[in-house]
Amino acid sequence: MDIEDCIREGYLQKIPIEKDLIKKELKESEYDMKSAENAIGSEDFKWAIVKSYYSMFHAARALLFSLGLKERRHFAVEIVLEELNRKGKLESRFIADFLAAMSSREDADYRYTYSKETAIAVFEAAENFLKEMKNKIKGSHKGN
Repeated sequence: MDIEDCIREGYLQKIPIEKDLIKKELKESEYDMKSAENAIGSEDFKWAIVKSYYSMFHAARALLFSLGLKERRHFAVEIVLEELNRKGKLESRFIADFLAAMSSREDADYRYTYSKETAIAVFEAAENFLKEMKNKIKGSHKGN
């Protein structure tokens, strides 16, 4: 499945590019990062994993919004990231980190499986992911 398939199936929707919407998602991503950092500090590793994943999700949403797309299902975010990778615009490690964070969040939320090591790894991946999404967004708006 690719972006066009997702649009046809209703998993992605084309939208006008709105800088305020992009900023809002990035703000949410940064808020979630701070919450994850605080959770690690208080040894609430489950919450750190959950908030780190949502930081990544909001950062990815901001990138989609900068491309004029809105996801209707979480998996559509992965489809867009994979297509960017195929076009040489995103390193595959960011997709792997996003998917690992999603899996870790599901383990923490639904299977009550989490650890300090996982929380720190997901948090560090989320920091790098947010930085990369910001760079991609900035790059997509040069000259606008």
